[in-house]
Amino acid sequence: MKTEAERIAELHLYNILDTPPDEAFDRITAIAAHCFTTPIALISLVDKDRIWFKSKHGLNVDQLPRVPGLCPSAILSDNVYVVRNALCDDRTSENPLVIGSMGLRFYAAAPLITHDGHRLGTLNVIDTKERDFSKDEEFLLKQLAGVVVDQMVTRLAAQQTISSLSKVMSQIKQPKELLNMVTVCAWTKKIKIGDEWMSFEKFMVEVLGLPVTHGITPEAANLLQSLSGKPK
Repeated sequence: MKTEAERIAELHLYNILDTPPDEAFDRITAIAAHCFTTPIALISLVDKDRIWFKSKHGLNVDQLPRVPGLCPSAILSDNVYVVRNALCDDRTSENPLVIGSMGLRFYAAAPLITHDGHRLGTLNVIDTKERDFSKDEEFLLKQLAGVVVDQMVTRLAAQQTISSLSKVMSQIKQPKELLNMVTVCAWTKKIKIGDEWMSFEKFMVEVLGLPVTHGITPEAANLLQSLSGKPK
């Protein structure tokens, strides 16, 4: 069982709170609002004493106190949290967001679940009119929440990569030292570090400390297709 302290620590690890708007996240909330025909869609992150919005479509506030918010309840489960008519729902009928000026009536939220099981917040859609929400819509909202988490992971990996490269470059006082540090074999493309020749992958992982994945260039893909005789 994940503790609240562990969840907060994981959230802060992503270095995303109080960051500027990001088109990648704004695109997701715009898609969510369009798909579910709701006036509001939010990417909400539940901090210790507040709910901060990484992306907000149709809402002009950056954050809310945690106490009246609905997201703290929505992150208690891995399932989509749905309130079809907030006035008639025991979970929300006395909530200030419902009986106050906002007039919230419909709320559906999919938790943002990291790969190790922490629920950091929600992707949610809101309406001022009561409405139904089908199982297919729940599935779609949950998939979009997964895209949000993937984007957060990508963003963190990019930050870590830049940090690793910065550390390497900070150790180089002059450009010529970089030339002395790295020698590349023109035939095998291996890299010489000291007296050892290592593969490019090993250099990336062990020297630069970067995560490595694999892909294929369009040129290589086209060549493989032509060799196999299959149409492009």
